Parts: sequence; C-alpha cells; structure tokens
Amino acid sequence: MNDSESIIKVIGEDNCPVYKINDEFKLSGKSLFPPQEKPVCLILAGDIMAALIKFEGVSNTSRSIFDCSGCSGLIRFEYIREKTGQKDMFMPLIRQENYIGAVVNLLGSFSIFKNLNEEEIKDIVSFLRLDKFDRGDIILKKGEPGKKLFIIISGKVEVLIDNEICIAILEKGEIFGEMSLLSGEPVVATIRVLEPAKVLYLNGEYFRKILNRFPPLQIYLASLLARRLARANTMRLEDVVASGIVGKLSEIPPSGLFQTFNLNQKTGTLFLELPRGIADLSFRDGEIVSVNYNEKQGRDAFFELLKEKDGRFKFIPGLSDDKMNSPKLGNFMGLLMEGIKRIDECDFSKLTEQ
Repeated sequence: MNDSESIIKVIGEDNCPVYKINDEFKLSGKSLFPPQEKPVCLILAGDIMAALIKFEGVSNTSRSIFDCSGCSGLIRFEYIREKTGQKDMFMPLIRQENYIGAVVNLLGSFSIFKNLNEEEIKDIVSFLRLDKFDRGDIILKKGEPGKKLFIIISGKVEVLIDNEICIAILEKGEIFGEMSLLSGEPVVATIRVLEPAKVLYLNGEYFRKILNRFPPLQIYLASLLARRLARANTMRLEDVVASGIVGKLSEIPPSGLFQTFNLNQKTGTLFLELPRGIADLSFRDGEIVSVNYNEKQGRDAFFELLKEKDGRFKFIPGLSDDKMNSPKLGNFMGLLMEGIKRIDECDFSKLTEQ
C-alpha cells in the first residue's frame, strides 16, 4: 500500500452533518485529503484508519464496503484500492503545507484576524476555500439566503442596494456576507465584481462554530455589522428620527434597527407594536437604558425583542429626566452578541428535539 493511492467514497448517508453521497476522500501514502470544501471528520478518519489496517492484505482490485461508527448521523462508504503511479490526482503534502502557510501569513495582515495568533488562523484556514470571479459577476444577490462568509484577497467588489445604488466598494482584506449569517435574514445587498477578484469563503454551517471558538472574531464582526447596518439604513433612519414616522420590522430587523440607533448615538424612545404585544426601548446617546416587552423588562425583554420579525415601530426623540439619569443595561455589543447566541442555542434545541 505504500506506493498505491486509494479512494474512499460515500455511498450511503443518514443525517450525516458533514458529508453527502458521492463525496470522495483521496488517500496518498500517509496523507488523507477530504472532499473539496469540507473538513476532515475525526470520527470518520479513525474509521478509515481501522479499515486500512483491516484491508491491508487485500488485492489492489478489491472493493470493500463498511459503515462509520457514527455521531449524530451515519454514512456508508466504499474503500477502492487504486493502481500505483496515479500521483497526479493528489496534492503533495509539502505543497499543501506551503499553501496553508502562505494563506496564514496573508490573513494575519487582515483586520478581521489581527487579534488571533498564527495557530488559531491556521485552524480557520482548514475550513476556507478559494474562488475566482470576473468583472461583472454577481457573488451575492439581494433577497437570497446567506450561505457563506467571503474574504477578499485580491480585486474589488461593489455593494449595491435598491436600483443598483452603490453604497460601498470593498477590496483586499475586507469581508462580506456576514450580515445575513449573523442575523439569519436574507442578503440585504447585491455584491458585484468591479475588478477580477479572488476570494476565500467559509460555508455558513461552519461559521457559527468558528465564531464560538474565537471570541475576538465575535467582537470584530459585531462592530463591523453595526457600522454597515448604520451606513445602509442612515437615510431611512434619519426620516424616522426627524419626524417620528412609523416603520416596519420587515424592512429593518430588530438587530439592525437597534444597532443603527446605537451607532448614531440617538436619544429617545422606540415604540414597537408587535404580534405578541407592545414594547418600548429607551436610548441615551445610543446606549439602552430601559426595555419593556409584555411582562419582561431589561435584558430579558431585549433578548425577546431580537427574535421578532414582524411589526411596526415609531421613534420619539427625547427622554424624561429619570431616564436621562438611569444607568445603561450594559455594553450594547455585549448584549447583542449574547442575544444572538441565545437565539442560536434555542434554534439548535428545536432541531435536536425534532
């Protein structure tokens, strides 16, 4: 087996969280290469090693079928021993290591990774994949579900909203796609390529796991999300602030609405008419000092409001003397990330109960 190369192919799948039918692993010497755009499952890697030991003495033309030991799902896979001399279908290990090292060095210069060390960035790189786009290509389209986080490593893209109005140009070192992944809402802007671009992307299914493992990324993305939501909604928000016009949560979700008030340091009370009742939030210079929703108050009321998707709101400038002197509920970004985390945990619990 030392001079041969093999394929391990998934031929059956039952709720496997990582792999699908027809996914293929490639084995070259002592190196195992996972299917494109997918990480190595340690459970499956152990099963493959056990299979290799079991079938070590089997002839080159044999095929063997067996099951993984399972986690939350199961897969059945086929071990296919290939003939020797087919090394061109595999990336040499040293070449892969050099590629990872180069990517780690590049990403280390980007602001999103500035508070991570080399080993932490290397962990993240194993989940990233490369893609290329030509001028005029649409990478993301407004209204579609968000599925990936993108990191630009070369070229430029433009951010377009209604009637193809360009609100920003993004280039090397900047990211996009994070807003829909964080909020769970559809993509809010179209991303079109201005100059031929290369991007690294992270599939959404791994986004939350990486975010939970590396708190500095949470802080960076929360701050970036606030700035971008404020930029996209500034014109609409100024109308609301100036005249007290009623708006719809279907146009600006709660997370985006609250962050925009925070970033613009507004003072006043936001009243919300929601399917489950009436709510009010008081802002002083952008910080929340009071929240009431049904029978809940403070932090618990704020976390409940983040779940809402429908309803109307109205902003009234100014606060009473009591609220002007009230302490804030806490750091706004901290409250927001805690609320998003609770929603994720709740959604996960519902999925596991089904």
